[in-house]
Amino acid sequence: MIRVVLPHHLQTLAGCDREVTVNVEGVITQRTVLDALEARYPMLRGTVREHVTMKRRPRVRFFADGEDVSHDSPDAKLPPAIAAGEQPFMIVGAVAGG
Repeated sequence: MIRVVLPHHLQTLAGCDREVTVNVEGVITQRTVLDALEARYPMLRGTVREHVTMKRRPRVRFFADGEDVSHDSPDAKLPPAIAAGEQPFMIVGAVAGG
């Protein structure tokens, strides 16, 4: 099971806790984790990734094992600590202001 940490607004939308688990078959990548997350919580479709292009939304960041992986390929393998469930895959909403 892959652990995923969600920002507050997505927790509210999905009606879930801060950390959820998803079952991912095969290679553990951003794409497979997000596919599993959206399958379990369909109300999150379009909030983390664009509906058509499936690209990360501009104000959303991804962290894996303490590293920002937002600009990595969605098909790049995530670190072993994520795949083993030792560390969570974190989805973070960017803070903007001036």
